[in-house]
Amino acid sequence: MFSRVLGHQRQKDLLEKAVSSKRLPHAYLFEGPEGIGKRLVALALTKILFCANGNSCGDCPACHKVDHHNHPDLHQLGPDGSSIKIEQIRALQKELSYRPLEAPYKVSIIDGAEKMNPAAANALLKTLEEPRSQTLLILLTPAPDAVLPTIRSRCQRLPFSRIPRERLQEVLVEQLNIEDAQAHILATLSEGSFKKALGKDRELYLQRRKELLKNLTALSSGSIIPLLNLAQKFAEEKDLLFDILEIIQAFYRDLLLLQHGRPMDDLVNVDMLETLQSVSRRENVSSLLGKLDALMTSRRHLERNVNRQLAMEVLLLRLVA
Repeated sequence: MFSRVLGHQRQKDLLEKAVSSKRLPHAYLFEGPEGIGKRLVALALTKILFCANGNSCGDCPACHKVDHHNHPDLHQLGPDGSSIKIEQIRALQKELSYRPLEAPYKVSIIDGAEKMNPAAANALLKTLEEPRSQTLLILLTPAPDAVLPTIRSRCQRLPFSRIPRERLQEVLVEQLNIEDAQAHILATLSEGSFKKALGKDRELYLQRRKELLKNLTALSSGSIIPLLNLAQKFAEEKDLLFDILEIIQAFYRDLLLLQHGRPMDDLVNVDMLETLQSVSRRENVSSLLGKLDALMTSRRHLERNVNRQLAMEVLLLRLVA
């Protein structure tokens, strides 16, 4: 039934069992990191419930409507701006108050459940406390602790974990027709997230990564102007800044592994071995641990919305020290 969804076998088995035994709860909370397939599993479950053949065939009109997001009994919502607002929940409640039009169930998928503002969360709580028959709510979140505790307690929680790197690497080679080394880099840097491996981060990881690290390793403690220019470039990459920090962190982690004599397979930047060995000769374990600490500190500062330019300048100064 879930054959088109990569990984998450335990979760798929539990959902199949709930469907076959006709013991679906009124609400699920799918929790786990971003981009690992929670939403794909939710849509696959919806297709199983709606499918004319009862097996998520992918060929019947119901399956096609789910695929094209125009099935009248499937309702999806996510943040409007930075949050999910009470107006969105009220509109959803109105839809759920009607009987299903075509399917046995009405299904609602709420992506980013942790982003419900207090009013929206309390409004949804009423729906969860008084569930209607023939209705299934699926809440998706990477941060279950940020979801209202009373909402968590009224959902059946289903944790998801990252797809193993080796498995993701195999699939990337098959689907993207790329070399093993490139698939290794993508799978490692995306941390088991198909969304990151196939989305906007793909070009960053494969094409821009080398240039980024080349510019970084060319800096020295006396090259203030180039350092400030690079800090400005990083700061301007608002949407990719955390991904850039992950790339830099992986580079210094590689250097630390080299210092400890670990095998090539443990490295991320397997296509930059010469650069790694060259930089490693001027570093030691203590200096690398200090640089990794600087990266973690910068990440914490950025999460608190400090000035990006200043944060990057301080970071680069610590990295070239």
